[in-house]
Amino acid sequence: MKKINTAQLKQLVEAAIFVAEKPITKQQLKESVLSEFTVADRTLSKVINELMLDYQPRGIQLIEVASGFRFQSLDALSPWLSKLWQESAPKYSRAMLETLALIAYRQPITRGEIEQVRGVAVSSNIIKTLTERDWIKVVGHKEVPGRPALYATTKGFLDYFSMSSLADLPNADAFENMAESIESDSTLKVLNEAPSTQTVRP
Repeated sequence: MKKINTAQLKQLVEAAIFVAEKPITKQQLKESVLSEFTVADRTLSKVINELMLDYQPRGIQLIEVASGFRFQSLDALSPWLSKLWQESAPKYSRAMLETLALIAYRQPITRGEIEQVRGVAVSSNIIKTLTERDWIKVVGHKEVPGRPALYATTKGFLDYFSMSSLADLPNADAFENMAESIESDSTLKVLNEAPSTQTVRP
């Protein structure tokens, strides 16, 4: 096995992550571009951490998602960077986002359980779209009559939303507080805008 100094290792790791078509793990690095060299896990971790710090003040960030490490642009720059693409960003329906949120926070969950919470039927197109995007998958079947499929999120879901694990999901309480705030504001607006029903007696 060949030896490689820290500077060369850092360059090679940086280049490998940059040219990789998808996130790459430490193990994948060791089995591919670093396969000819003797590199301790501790050394590799140190080099990656240094690269993360190097890129912190830049417009490009080195981050870890569920599938490994990747470079991506700084989120704060997206309003300007989006002008590079003519296609508009995909818009997701409220029903799809609600379904995805329920799967993310309550997985594994059946379609029937999602419908019970939402109070409406879940369109087959929603499940199909989420599955085709590799955001959800069937992880088993519930042991009840009919053995309905149990859905859970995938690494693809975590990668898309730049998370390394489900622990990175926002606290569910934050959504509840937001919903209550929106509902409260909407109610106040209705009360303010609603015509008076009071009858003025002579």
